[in-house]
Amino acid sequence: MDKLIHGIAADGTIRLMSAITTQTVTEAVRRHQTTPTASAALGRTLTGSLLLGTSLKDFDRLTVRIDAKGDIGGIVAETTPNGRVRGYVRNPNATSPNKNNGKFDVSGIVGEGTFYVIRESGFDLGLHRDPYVGSVPIVSGEIAEDFAYYLANSEQIPSAVMLGVLLQNSEPYVSASGGVMIQMMPGANEHIITMIEDTIRHAPHLTSIINEGAAPQDLLELALGEIPFDVLEEKEVEFKCNCSRERAITLVSSLGKEEVQDMLEKDKGAVMDCGFCNEQYRLSEDDLREIIEEI
Repeated sequence: MDKLIHGIAADGTIRLMSAITTQTVTEAVRRHQTTPTASAALGRTLTGSLLLGTSLKDFDRLTVRIDAKGDIGGIVAETTPNGRVRGYVRNPNATSPNKNNGKFDVSGIVGEGTFYVIRESGFDLGLHRDPYVGSVPIVSGEIAEDFAYYLANSEQIPSAVMLGVLLQNSEPYVSASGGVMIQMMPGANEHIITMIEDTIRHAPHLTSIINEGAAPQDLLELALGEIPFDVLEEKEVEFKCNCSRERAITLVSSLGKEEVQDMLEKDKGAVMDCGFCNEQYRLSEDDLREIIEEI
């Protein structure tokens, strides 16, 4: 099972988050049948959203939305405090030649656009408060840099973000995925910040050590070097959607009796697709008749 940890260092002046998300990204790629480059973009966004969501409280929800002008069109990821995340790309077939170093050209399919973070509180309780929406221009399209730029410019938290997805041409298709987010809080020692920056600059690729069996703690040790840290929380994470057949029926019911009657007569049923997980729900003629009776 994938895991995420949340910790602190330097007397609480540095916040730490790291996660292994290999199975999570594998499930997302399986459901959406994304191209390799789109898989890397989606995987990085899902992982970054989980890391950013460690500050969520019960019944909160965080959504990262990337409105991209590139071939991918956009990326959406949504996470909750229980470690669940779901998401999709608008064009799963987006592709681009790899860079000269062999890496996926994620920035090539993302292009310019806007990076949004939406924080909602109490949504699942029916408390529809106005959400907090922060946004910044996309600065690189490589996703990790865009998370860091958002944190520094919208939430005024200088941060280092590393995200990686390693793919191969055989099963399992996603062989490694994970990330690290280090946030410098007020009062952080400049010398320690410089040490972390230098350690990260010379660290091996995250995916290489994840592929060798690294745990989230190992990723933090890789990023922090000799700086000690304390783990405050550890939790399992997974790709999980909250859609269901019951929700599909509720949505159709909300259309009203005349609309449902029209669907029954013209289409002899209904098909509901969930964009987040690609699940499909089919309602038969009998299902629609029951809905009409309930209305």
